[in-house]
Amino acid sequence: MKTRTSRLARSKRDPSRASRSPSYARAPTSAAAPTTAPGPVRFYLVTPPLDATTAIHDQLRAALGAADVAAVLLRLAPGDEHTLVDRVAAIAAIVQGAGAALILDDHHNLVERAGADGAHVAGIGALATILPALKPARIAGCGGLTNRHEAMVAGDMGADYVMFGEPGGNGVRPTFGAIAELISWWAELMQVPCVGYAASFEEVAYFARARAEFVAVGDLIFADPRGAAAALAQAASQLTVPEARP
Repeated sequence: MKTRTSRLARSKRDPSRASRSPSYARAPTSAAAPTTAPGPVRFYLVTPPLDATTAIHDQLRAALGAADVAAVLLRLAPGDEHTLVDRVAAIAAIVQGAGAALILDDHHNLVERAGADGAHVAGIGALATILPALKPARIAGCGGLTNRHEAMVAGDMGADYVMFGEPGGNGVRPTFGAIAELISWWAELMQVPCVGYAASFEEVAYFARARAEFVAVGDLIFADPRGAAAALAQAASQLTVPEARP
């Protein structure tokens, strides 16, 4: 548990990174992408909502072997508690067996029973609810943060990481420029790790260059007709690409 939870836990930044602060406020284009990321960037896989775990077993195993994956955020379709625990436990065997952390999307009450490593919630109100149940042994992550103030409050409250850019319940996400600006600002000043949610392969490259420690990928990987492993391998290839020119 200690090894897995440390993957998304708080980590002190390399002070040498503080002097580098390029701007990534413009949307990516197919013609150019940023240079190699300044440090190692790891992936955070986000599953589709699962109403049965068997449909994703093989894809998940293949994806975990295709790139450096720090964690998997497991999204669950509605079900009774016993069924949900069984679904989580089945996925936990795959994810944790590959050395990654298994984080539940919400459902913090199932974390210990199902053997997960932590929970992810949207908003500082929800974060306040889960912290007493999860800390210090488990991971408590926070997304749904749309501005600097909310992000700072989440960090001060004790979030193990903050996530920028994931779609809300209505499927809408902030603009690319807003997400990239938050990642660059946070990475420059804060110690709590940052996750950037990428909706395209171009965004993977930009968020890595903006100094996100982790890049989250969801439908970009699991909805790819080539399969999750091939899609994640392509995403990994975006971490080292030619320099953008204005």
